[in-house]
Amino acid sequence: MEQQLIELGQKVAALEASAKISDAVNMEIFYWWCTALMITIHAGFLAYEMGASRAKNVLAAGTKNLLAFAFVVPTFFFFGWWIYNAFPTGLTISDGADAALPWSSAMGPNLSDNATGVFWAAFALFAATTASIMSGAVIERIRLTAFLMLSIVLGSVIWILAAAWGWHPAGWLTTEFGFHDVGAAGCVHLVAGAFTLGVLINLGPRIGKYNADGTPNAIKAHSVPLTVVGLMLIIVGFFGFLGGCIIYNSGAQWTNIFGQPTTLSAFAFNTVMGFAGGIIGGWVKTRDPFWMMSCGLVGIISVASGLDLWYPPLAFAIAAVAGFVAPMIATAIERAGIDDAVGAVAVHGAGGAMGVLAVGLFAAGYPNVGEMPPVSLTGQLVGLVVMGALGFIPGYAMSAVMKATGTLRVPRDVEIMGLDLVEVPIEAYPEGMTRPAVPVMSPLGTGTPAAVPAE
Repeated sequence: MEQQLIELGQKVAALEASAKISDAVNMEIFYWWCTALMITIHAGFLAYEMGASRAKNVLAAGTKNLLAFAFVVPTFFFFGWWIYNAFPTGLTISDGADAALPWSSAMGPNLSDNATGVFWAAFALFAATTASIMSGAVIERIRLTAFLMLSIVLGSVIWILAAAWGWHPAGWLTTEFGFHDVGAAGCVHLVAGAFTLGVLINLGPRIGKYNADGTPNAIKAHSVPLTVVGLMLIIVGFFGFLGGCIIYNSGAQWTNIFGQPTTLSAFAFNTVMGFAGGIIGGWVKTRDPFWMMSCGLVGIISVASGLDLWYPPLAFAIAAVAGFVAPMIATAIERAGIDDAVGAVAVHGAGGAMGVLAVGLFAAGYPNVGEMPPVSLTGQLVGLVVMGALGFIPGYAMSAVMKATGTLRVPRDVEIMGLDLVEVPIEAYPEGMTRPAVPVMSPLGTGTPAAVPAE
């Protein structure tokens, strides 16, 4: 009997060990595929920005997007991940931050650590997304080197500092104010949109965007279908992005980044409803396929902060309103003399701000973990202001220095010729596939000529 009990104990211990390693591997697999899906975001941004460019700038737009990804990933390894772990309580270095230094044993192959690598990879993809948000807004006139420097600062310093403050279980915005931003509407989208706005003010508009009286001209995308397909790919990638915002707990319920219980089902309900609501809001306002898809993205962003909380019809309503409002914000920005080529400030910056604010308006009182204060309108407003300032001030200051030193914008003759001719050794559309502007009959058949854009 004693021997049987010993054998039974050994079998139980073996089963427990097997379950433990199975849980660890399943967690790795989940974040592995979240990260893989997030690559689709960058495929989408690539198509979106290349389509939004004129033909003479297509490959330059694609090149800077690829290089932003390539530069943000290693810089996030060397110092971005450490910033997240070092500064949740403010600007003093927290205990345990040494484990995130690039020479730490956790930052490489380690059979005793199934978590750090996949979490780092997911965060690195979040970082690259912030750079891609800025990328589309500044197409056709920014110097490549200036853009890459701005991307590194945004992707590997600014957004991750915001994440440490407001998207970390010990972040001071949460512990002091109850800030709630489970889907990173604030620390990713609002920060990146505000940073982009600061850069655009100093970068200035594309040649030909404004008339002498300040009225704007439409600089048409050379391929609207490509931009729409790109936006849909971004939406696909967002399911990986938002999945990576949830914590897989072995043998227990999912939690959000703050430790509050939630489920992937809650995220699924509200992500899909937000997407649909945003599309409808954009359609009602514009009837424009480009803005319908952009507003679908706005819809997801506008419900992202409270994905774990919303009743799905409320998520739909929030997203529909945000989708209706975003094109108006883009128009106001354009009329103010700021040339945002793809509406990134309205989509991501304003969408992120609406997402953060919505939680304060509709989810105030939701309890937090432990002794931390509950969700409140005041806490959400504090987070909104902090993240807006954290994005805008560095973006404006850094680009102002670049402007003063003549390193921000390409020379006028290069912009007129097209960046592809100067920066890229191959042609986007060989064999005469592009054509100059020609007069055509108007759609109404009145005989009035309408210009077809040359690029």
